[in-house]
Amino acid sequence: LAPAEGSGPRPLLAVANHVHFDHSGGLQHFEEVAVHSAEAAALLQGDNYEAVTWLRQFSLCHFKKHDNCIQFPVTNLFAGDVINLGDRQLTVMHMPGHSRGSICLHDKDRKILFSGDVVYDGSMIDWLPYSRISDYVASCQRLMELVDRGLVEKVLPGHFNIFGAERLYRLASSYISQAGVCHKISTCAMRSIASVALRVANSRITSQ
Repeated sequence: LAPAEGSGPRPLLAVANHVHFDHSGGLQHFEEVAVHSAEAAALLQGDNYEAVTWLRQFSLCHFKKHDNCIQFPVTNLFAGDVINLGDRQLTVMHMPGHSRGSICLHDKDRKILFSGDVVYDGSMIDWLPYSRISDYVASCQRLMELVDRGLVEKVLPGHFNIFGAERLYRLASSYISQAGVCHKISTCAMRSIASVALRVANSRITSQ
C-alpha cells in the first residue's frame, strides 16, 4: 500500500478476490488481509463449507477466534473502494456469481482487470455453494460494458492465461447466452451434489 505521509515502511495488505480455498489458503501468512464484506464473516469464522474445502490437510480453522488459531485484522472491501498502491490505483468491483463475494480489481489508468475467478479463459463455475446464475449474468453484462467503454485491454485472471478485451467480451457474452433453463436445471443438480459432498467432507475435517 502507499505509505502515509511521513511514515516508514510501506504497509502490506493481502487481498483475496474471494474465499475459496485455492485463493485464501495462504492468508494466515499475512498480518492483515482484505476481502469483500459479503465473505468476511466466512473468513473470520473459518467456514470451510463456503471456502469449498474438501481436502483433509487444509482448513480455514486458523481464522477462527480461539487459542489454537492465528488472529489478524480483516478489512471489509466494498464496491468502489480504491486500493492505493502509490503509483497504481485499483478499484474494487463486486462481481458476484462464482461466489457471493467475488471481486475484480480494475486498474483504470492501465486498462488492466485482475479478474480472479469471475472470468478466466475456461468454463465458468457457477454450481458451488453461494454461486448464483442471475448474479453471474449481471456481472458478465458489466464485463461486456467495460469492453464497450474501452476500459479494459488486458485481463489477468486467477487461473490459466492472460487475455485481451475481445476474448473477455466473448467469454462474458457466451455465458449469458448459455444461461437458460436447461443450464439452470443442470447447475441446480450439480450444486446439490457438491453441497452434500462438502458437508460430508467437512464433518470429517471437524471431527479430527
